[in-house]
This record gives sequence, C-alpha cells and structure tokens, in this order.
Amino acid sequence: MAHIPDILVVEDDTELRDLVERRLRDTGYEVRTAATGTEALTRVAEKTPDVILLDIMLPELDGLEVCRRLRATHPLLYIIMLTARSEEMDRVVGLEVGADDYVTKPFGLSELVARVRSALRRLRLTEEQGEQPTEQKEIIEVGHLYVDVPKRVVTVDQKPIVLTVLEFDLLVFLSRQLDQPFTRLQLLDHVWDIQYEGYDRTVDSHVQRLRAKIERDPANPDFIKTVWGVGYKFQSPSNDAQK
Repeated sequence: MAHIPDILVVEDDTELRDLVERRLRDTGYEVRTAATGTEALTRVAEKTPDVILLDIMLPELDGLEVCRRLRATHPLLYIIMLTARSEEMDRVVGLEVGADDYVTKPFGLSELVARVRSALRRLRLTEEQGEQPTEQKEIIEVGHLYVDVPKRVVTVDQKPIVLTVLEFDLLVFLSRQLDQPFTRLQLLDHVWDIQYEGYDRTVDSHVQRLRAKIERDPANPDFIKTVWGVGYKFQSPSNDAQK
C-alpha cells in the first residue's frame, strides 16, 4: 500500500487551522492538528509526521521552542514555520533553531500546498537514496570532510555529523560543483525546489547552520565560501587549512 503523507498542522487560530486541514486533506494527505506547543510535542511523540506546519505564536510553548526541541530529537523531520509577515526576527530565529522553511501570513493555500509538496518530494528523494544498492557509491572526500552520498553519512575529522535533510542536500549540491558560485535564488531553485524571491534568509540560515557543523572555524570557513555580490560556493580548503 502506498504511503499517505502525514502532515501535522500546529496552529492556535481555529479558523485557519481548520481551513488548512481541509485543503491538505482534499489534496490527499493524512492530517493531524494541534493547538498548543505542548500538544504538538505530544502528537509527534505519538507518531512522527512527514512534515510539520508550525506556527510561531502558540500557547504554552511557542513555536521556536517546539522547533528547538523537535530538531534535537528528530533531525530528519521537515519543519515549515508559519510566521507573521512583519516578524522578520522570528523567521530568522526559526531558521537558526532548525526550521527547514517558512511561510509568511497571510498566505495562499495554493502556495502552502506547493511548499508541502516540495518538502515531500525532497523527503521521497532522501528515502530513495537510502534504498539504493550499496554498489552504487558516490563518495565526496575533501580535506577533513567525508560524505557518503547514498548512505547520507557525513563525518568531519572522522566524527559523524547529523544533518537535516536540507542541510545534507545543500552540502551535496555545492560540493559536487567545486568553485562554482550560486546565487541564493539558484540554490532555492535547485535545493529547495522553490522559486520565491524574498527568501534569502532561508539560504543564509542554512549555510550558517551547515558551517557550524562541518567547518573547524565557522567564522573563517574552509569549504563554504561567501561570494560577495553573488551568493555561495564550495571549495577545497587550502593546504594551510588542512594542516
């Protein structure tokens, strides 16, 4: 039997929550809901969803704290935060604590469904990679960084590193194309599979999180370099950096 994607909608606005739930069900997904941060953690403990739509302003525990706790225990859970359009700082902090993406309110239901579909495509590709025969190998080994792409294993200085789905995909995409600079919009297109302007912070926050995990000195990165006026590129560390 084909897997029916399970979406958890965490929103305290009853009217909006019901509207989103109906649209996602009509799209063919299994949908569960929660109205508070504490209830969201309970729902995830009962059954881990494929995607969680997580409002920031929640009773009991806010969405940022829920995201922080979930990311610590569920690195592969795809988290899309729902934020007010005026709360730029909340969006930035949400990405910094582990959200994969965000959608600003008020949003169109078609846009929200498109973002969920994009997340599910990314998760499906991740699952399919994990099912590849072990004979199909792709190893990326640069300096102190080692990536087994089919197994989705990353080590730094021979120590395993846990990456989220999008952190891993961003790392692989950049590292496959050494010294090739990409704009933020290009990265959104290739890695996030979305083409929305105004989401530069999404890319920047993921780069910062990735640097914090794979770089010996995130403030002076060996691998993921900023290309001023363009975006980012991946390069081999210099001989001095490898010593």
